[in-house]
Amino acid sequence: MKPTLLVLAAGMGSRYGGLKQIDPIGPHGEAILDYSVYDAIRAGFGKLVFVIRHDIDQPFREKIGNKFKAHIPVEYVYQGLDALPTGFTVPPQRQKPWGTGQATLMAQNVIQEPFVVINADDFYGADSFKISKNFLATSKQDYALLGFTLRNTLSDYGTVSRGVCSLDSNQYMQTVTEIIGIKKIGRQKAQYLDEQGHPQQLSGDEIVSMNMWGFHPVIFSQLEQQFIEFLAQHGTPPTKEEFYIPSAINILINQGQAKVKVLTTPSSWFGMTYQQDKPHVVESIQQLINSNVYPNNLF
Repeated sequence: MKPTLLVLAAGMGSRYGGLKQIDPIGPHGEAILDYSVYDAIRAGFGKLVFVIRHDIDQPFREKIGNKFKAHIPVEYVYQGLDALPTGFTVPPQRQKPWGTGQATLMAQNVIQEPFVVINADDFYGADSFKISKNFLATSKQDYALLGFTLRNTLSDYGTVSRGVCSLDSNQYMQTVTEIIGIKKIGRQKAQYLDEQGHPQQLSGDEIVSMNMWGFHPVIFSQLEQQFIEFLAQHGTPPTKEEFYIPSAINILINQGQAKVKVLTTPSSWFGMTYQQDKPHVVESIQQLINSNVYPNNLF
C-alpha cells in the first residue's frame, strides 16, 4: 500500500508576514511545497492531502493544488477554530487554530493508510521522503520521525520553535519537548527562556523535530483522546496554548502507547520563518537545480 503525504498548510505566517505556503522561491515560481510534493511523487507516495483554512482555499488551489492533479490524487481538509470534539466551544478572543495536532486530526476521515506528515513551508529533501516511505513499508506498528540537527534549523533573524528529542541507544525517542523562542547564539549554539524567564543553553547538537512524522492510522484515535485532554486543561479563556504533535507523542511514549524511531537523512533542511530567510532558500534551491537534483521547471 502506497503511503499518503499529509501537508500541514493552514498556518497563518504571522512571523513571516504572509502566506509562505505559496510564496515563490523557484525559478518558475515554485514554492517550497512544490519540491516536497515532487519528491514524494518520485518516492512512490500514492495520495496527497492538504490541511488548509477555508479563507485561503481559492488561492491555495489555484497556485498550488491544481498543478498536482495530473500527477497524484489530491484531497483537501480544513482546520478551523470550531473543529472541536463534542462538548467544547471556541473560547472568546481565540483567533489562531489549535496547532499541528489538531491539523493532523482533520485528515482522519480521508486517510486509512500509513502516512507522512510535513509542514508546507519546510524543505526536507528527496532522501527524507524515500527513507520515511521505506520505514512505513517495513514497520507495521512503530512511528517514525525524521530528525535534524538543531544548529542547522535555526534562523539568523529571530526565534524558532523546535521539538527537542532525547534518544535511546537504538535511536528510539525517549522524549520530545516542544521549546518555543529558541534563539541562535554565535555560529553553533542556541538558548531559550524557560517558564520562569531564565535563559537555558543548547549545544546545537540536539536532534530536533521539523514535523516530518511517519504514522499509521491508529494515531488518529490517539490524537483525538489527547486533544480532548488538552482542551479540558487549556480550552478555557484566556488561552493561547496550542496542541502540538510533539507534545502528544511525548505523552504516548510515556504511557507506553507508541514507539517512535528517529531516522537520519543525508538531506539538508531549510525553511522560511522570516522574510529575511527567503534569499537563502532561493539560493539553496538554485544550487540543487545546478546539481541536477531537480529540473529547472518542476511541473
